[in-house]
Amino acid sequence: TNGVSFEKFNSTEIQNFKDYLDKGAKTKSHTELSQNSKHSYFNKIKAACKQAHRDQITPTNSAFHVQGFKQGETQREYLTLDEVKLLANTECQSELLKKAFLFSCLTGMRWSDINKLTWKEIQHSKEQNNYIRFTQKKTKGTETLPITNQALSYLGKRNILGERVFKGLKYSSGNNIKLKQWIMKAGITKIITFHCARHTNATLHLSLGTDLYTISKMLGHREIRTTQVYANIIDKSKVEAQVQKIKQQKAD
Repeated sequence: TNGVSFEKFNSTEIQNFKDYLDKGAKTKSHTELSQNSKHSYFNKIKAACKQAHRDQITPTNSAFHVQGFKQGETQREYLTLDEVKLLANTECQSELLKKAFLFSCLTGMRWSDINKLTWKEIQHSKEQNNYIRFTQKKTKGTETLPITNQALSYLGKRNILGERVFKGLKYSSGNNIKLKQWIMKAGITKIITFHCARHTNATLHLSLGTDLYTISKMLGHREIRTTQVYANIIDKSKVEAQVQKIKQQKAD
C-alpha cells in the first residue's frame, strides 16, 4: 500500500492489505501476527477509509465491502506472587533483563516505556514520595506513576538525568531466549513474555484488593473495560482453584 493515495485506494488495495496481514506480515521476532493484531491493524485502515469518505476525500468507502478479521479470544498469562519471588531468587544470564522484568512486574510499565525510561523521569517529593513522570509511547498520554522502594531498588545507582535507566537493554531474539531460560530455570512452566510482567502487576493488585479504577489509572488504560479483563482472569482463577480444592477433598 506504500505510495497509494486515497483517491486510488480501492477495495482491491484493501483486500491486498488484508491478505498481507494474514499471510505476509511478521512481528519483530519474525513470527506471524496474532489474530488480535490482524484485527486491530485492519480496523485502523477501515476507520481511515470511512473517515476519508466522510471528509469527501473519496467518493465511496473503499473498505465497506471487505470483511475484517474476527477478534480472537484474549489470553493474558501472568505470574503469581510466589512465582515472582522465585524469579527474584533465580539467576538470569542478563542481570539487566532480570531487573527490567521485575521492575515491570512491580510497576506495570510496558517494555517500550521501560526501555526509554530516563533518570530525569524518576522523581521524588515529600507529598508523593518516589514516582515516575513519563509519556507513554503507545498512547502518548502523560502519566504519574508512584513506585515502591522495592521497585526503586531495581534501578541501581542514579546517573545523569538524560541517561536511560536501563541503558543497554535491547529488544532481541537473544534476550527473548534468555528470558525463557530464566523462567524455566525458576521451575515455572508457563509461557511468559516480557509483556506478561504488565499482566502480572495488574493481577497482583487485584488479588490484594486494589480497585479497578486505580489499576486502570496506574496502567494508563484509556477505558475501564480494558482493565476489566484482568478482573475476569482473577475470577476465573478463583473458580478453578475452588474446583481443584473440591476434587482434592473428594480424593482424600
